[in-house]
Amino acid sequence: MRTVSLFGGGLAALFLLLIASLCFGEAQISFKVVLEALFHRQDILSHNVIWDMRIPRAILGLISGAGLAVAGVLLQTVTKNPLASTDTLGINAGAYFMVVAGTIYFPNLLHQSPFLFAAAGGGFAAMCAYFLGGGRSTSPIRLALSGMIVAMVIGSFTSALHIFHATETQSLFLWGSGSLAQLDWKGVTYAWPGVSAVIIVAILMGKQFDVLNLDQFTAQSLGQKVDLIRFAGLALAVLVASVVVSVVGPIGFVGLVAPHLVRLSGLHKHNWLIPATALWGAVLLTGADVLTRMVRSSMGEMPVGAMMAIIGAPWLIWLIRRKMNGILGSSSTSSMSIGRNRVRIQFPLLALIMLFLVVSFILVSMTMGGTRIPLSQLFTSLIGSDEAASYSALFHLRLPRTLVAAGAGIALSVSGVLIQASVRNPLADSSILGVTSGAGFGALLVLIAWPQVPIVVLPIAAMSGAILAAAVIFLFAWRKSLNPSVLILLGIAVSAIGSAGIQALIVLGPLWGSSSYIWLTGSTYGRTWDQFLIICIFLAALLPLAWWLGRRFDILAFSDDSAIGLGLSVRKTRFAAISVGVLLAAGAVATVGTVGFLGLIVPHMIRSLIGHNTRQSIVLSSLLGALLLVLADAIGRTILAPVEIPSGLLITLIGAPYFLFLMFRSHTKKL
Repeated sequence: MRTVSLFGGGLAALFLLLIASLCFGEAQISFKVVLEALFHRQDILSHNVIWDMRIPRAILGLISGAGLAVAGVLLQTVTKNPLASTDTLGINAGAYFMVVAGTIYFPNLLHQSPFLFAAAGGGFAAMCAYFLGGGRSTSPIRLALSGMIVAMVIGSFTSALHIFHATETQSLFLWGSGSLAQLDWKGVTYAWPGVSAVIIVAILMGKQFDVLNLDQFTAQSLGQKVDLIRFAGLALAVLVASVVVSVVGPIGFVGLVAPHLVRLSGLHKHNWLIPATALWGAVLLTGADVLTRMVRSSMGEMPVGAMMAIIGAPWLIWLIRRKMNGILGSSSTSSMSIGRNRVRIQFPLLALIMLFLVVSFILVSMTMGGTRIPLSQLFTSLIGSDEAASYSALFHLRLPRTLVAAGAGIALSVSGVLIQASVRNPLADSSILGVTSGAGFGALLVLIAWPQVPIVVLPIAAMSGAILAAAVIFLFAWRKSLNPSVLILLGIAVSAIGSAGIQALIVLGPLWGSSSYIWLTGSTYGRTWDQFLIICIFLAALLPLAWWLGRRFDILAFSDDSAIGLGLSVRKTRFAAISVGVLLAAGAVATVGTVGFLGLIVPHMIRSLIGHNTRQSIVLSSLLGALLLVLADAIGRTILAPVEIPSGLLITLIGAPYFLFLMFRSHTKKL
């Protein structure tokens, strides 16, 4: 009866949602007209809209939801990880990147076979996330973080392609947010054979997938080729996800929510689990699509990918809170080591060397740009005794932006030190905790809803978004004593909501090609003394507090039980560390936008030199962060002058390969 109810309820819900999807849209069509169009079609506008636009869209939503859901259940089975899905393993991001790259460099080949591009990108991303996460020995937390890091890396390169090839990729933004909008039946005819074939093969292999629920030695003793079955499941998941993404774009959370919904009903045998998951995946995506059309605003229709994130992220939060024992595994004792070899150099010597380099780079940076100013004239120009033009360019343009870059680099790097110390995980920073996406959403919301407000409101909105994101995480994690794994998983969920909101605002608002999109990648362009004053206020208020609490933060590197045994109030100390880190990141985002990876890579570099010492790490990380962002600012405004490359993009291009190398070295050492 439970199985009958599951399938019967799913079919009934799907039928009602399909009817609703035919009625709702930019033009409302009554149920009576829908019935007339279905059974007695005539050559009138309403009937043509239903048959040529809404029915293909509804069927494509059904096919896509079923395919993504089956991909999710296969990935969860293969990896034995309840958090595995096409978005958490970076498959969606990889497929999106390859389609964007194909649009720019191989448009004819992409038009002939978009599936091959999506499959290549999605498969590569999945293998990277799985391997860098530790393979079969990975924990759910580490795999989720590895997938998110891989998705961030690939997403950064995708942003670079969007910025440098704005004309060629402008039409891909709606698709990149996940869209079921159709003008004919081409999408359906392209997608249904591949998705149907994968689902049928997966059902036929159901018994083999059941064996993967056993441990490897037991499965092998039963004569099963475990590695071959695992590879087949991964290949099927990548294939079906690639087919879907190549048509409707990257849509997340369907493959995460649908399998858990079905498993809650008690189904675990894959012969029944796979078709039930496909059915409820279709229900989820069709329902999300109906909601997007029901809540249309004056700016237009929200992308279905954004709506699915709004539905799925709360589910992930519930899953984290209610199913923690099954998700955490051994990850609650995260190590602060990620394959590093300590190089012992005296702290005072390091600090002096880095300080000298920072000052030198600041001076050299002010000579670089579209207009070169010789170093010999720098000091005379700064005091106003040289030509008025060079003095004005230095004092009003280059000096404030360079100092803002240095201040933001300090804030982001120290934020990374504190957040990594608090959650005892070297893969964490403000981006992982959702602070960056929250700040970006707050700023873009102001730009879209109230474009006429003064520019000074922008940093206030960014800070509000960052603080709100952190408050949501604290609210749900407080009862778990701010457990590090809980914080990370909640951060992933909140980050997904913020990113979905950003994507929706970009699609709905007139942001494409404007400075607002550049701001999202992190830019020091046009920064003035006002932004310098803002970042100085943050640094003056928070850096002394971080230094004062540094001794307590050191104890957080131990397990919670050990820290409590040493007399530390773990929850209060962790709350203080994350609060200071979040506020520093909010100040940086408010002044230079969303610069990624700086808070991830700088603490690693410093720990490789001095080991784990919070106070020393605060000092050295602040200097190295300032050095890197000043360097990125100088290169960005010089290399393609007068065109500027966003500083955040350059930091990503430098930091992403380095961080992937760290993860690779960590994995190979474990092997």
